[in-house]
Parts: sequence; structure tokens; C-alpha cells
Amino acid sequence: MDGSSAAAWVFVSLMGVVILRVGFVWYTRIRPLQPSLDLEWAADCEHLTTATVDGNDLVFRNVRDFHWRTTRDRDERWDDEVKVKIDELTDVWFVVDHFHSLHGMAHTYLTFDFACGTCLSFSFETRRERNERYHPWDGLWRAYELYLLVGHERDVTGLRTTARKNRDYMLRAMTPPGKDRELLLAMVAKLNKLAVQPEWYHSLLTTCNTSIVNIVNQITPGRIPFLWRNFLPGYTPKAALRLKLVEDWGGLEGTLEAARVDEVAQQWSGDGDYSAMLRAHLPSKQKFSEEEPTSAGQNRSPA
Repeated sequence: MDGSSAAAWVFVSLMGVVILRVGFVWYTRIRPLQPSLDLEWAADCEHLTTATVDGNDLVFRNVRDFHWRTTRDRDERWDDEVKVKIDELTDVWFVVDHFHSLHGMAHTYLTFDFACGTCLSFSFETRRERNERYHPWDGLWRAYELYLLVGHERDVTGLRTTARKNRDYMLRAMTPPGKDRELLLAMVAKLNKLAVQPEWYHSLLTTCNTSIVNIVNQITPGRIPFLWRNFLPGYTPKAALRLKLVEDWGGLEGTLEAARVDEVAQQWSGDGDYSAMLRAHLPSKQKFSEEEPTSAGQNRSPA
């Protein structure tokens, strides 16, 4: 056996040992782990929101309403009860939060607007224990429970635009009649399920964005195809425009320019309505057309 063959054999052997070791650790130490509901949680994910539906009435309990000056300086408050009417749902927003210098690294979530002025954000996140910090590597190995945060927009978006000073975009979702309500109720169902049956967060497979994709495809099967952008949320606006999931405000560049809200939010004095202030700088709603073809040349109703 020559030197190169021997080196190759050693390399293959070492890789085999590594694979076997990883498999052993996974099946003996990681796979048996079970997600929990009863731990000492960090303050910003301490409570689980639940919701009840009674005809047209939707009541949320434990809705986060923090006021953020910085990530450490904040007023902590949870609303015991927030009531809205399902038929008063007016808009759904897809929010992209760029928190990292790498463009693909971003957080995505949905905000639902109601005619009464209530704006609630639904954000899939990690539920961390007290004094625990998130790291994507740990998120691959069942280190965090999946958390569906429901908070007032002034909290969830305000944290990102004002306290963290991230780059944020609000894109209005395009939904045919009734699909927006189906999306809301599907999020509520997921919310209530996680309150009694916890799940693991996974840094690649069960994230902020893949969780939204799964729910959209639950409502309209195949609406969002398998795309690499689903795993790099910073690139999702391009796919969302191509699939006609969000309104087109002048191509990708024009839409992003019109949708950017962080610079506006950082000028807010704190007086008045935070959500109304953001929407005053966003384009008016476009009329939805169910006949618009997708990029694949098919007529499909966006969810």
C-alpha cells in the first residue's frame, strides 16, 4: 500500500469513528431528551400565550407588552387579556428583521392588524431558560424549546427597530378573501398546541421562517415550495415577491425601499400610536387578484 492509499484509509477510518461517535451520542444522550413546559424561563419568554375562539370573538391571554429602551433597559408587562374580532382582521404583514452582517441571517415573523387598532405579532423563537443565551450550534441539539411569542407590535417590532437598531422591513401579505383568517386561526391552533405539547426548536429545520412556511402550506398545500431561501430568511423577500405572497411596490429594490421601517421607528418620540406611525410611511393596500399567475405560469391563490 503506497503512502497516498494509506492516508486515505486512515482518513476514512477516522471519519467512520466520528460518524459512529456522533450517532452514539445522538441516540443515547440527545434523542431521549424531551421538551419541557416547566422550567425557570427567561423574562421575555416566561409566559405562554393561549387563545380561545368563540364564534367571531378571539381572546388572547398573556400577550407580551414590553417597552424597550435598550435590550437591558425595559419595562416588563404582560396583558392578561386581549380581545379582537376575527372578521375585523384587516392586514397581515411579513416582517424581515436583519440582525446580522451576513445578509441571509435574519428573523421573520407575522403581524396581524385589526380594525380596532390592535396589532399583534406572532414570532417563532427559542424559549430560553433564565441566564441562557441562544447559539445556533446548540439549537441543532435539542437545547431550546420552540416558542411562539405573541406580543403587541410596539413590543416585538419595537425591540428590533429601537432597542437593537436592526434593519427591518414590513411587507404586506397578499391573501384572497378568507385566507388571512385561516392563517390567523392556524397560528392560534399552533399557539394552543405548544402550550400543552412542547416541541424542540431546530436551527435548520424548525426555525422562525420554516415554521411560517409549514403553516402556510398547511392552509394551501404546496403554496411555498422547497427553497434554499427558506433556510436563509434574509433572502425571503425575493422569493415572496416571485411567488406573489407579498405586494410588489416596485420590484425587489423598490419594495424593500418602501418597506423599510427601522429608520422611521428610530425617530419616534414615544408619543402616539407606534403601529399607526409605521403604517403612515408604508404604501396603501393593493387590490388582490386571484387570477395573477405565479412564476411557474400557474394560477394559484396565495395564502
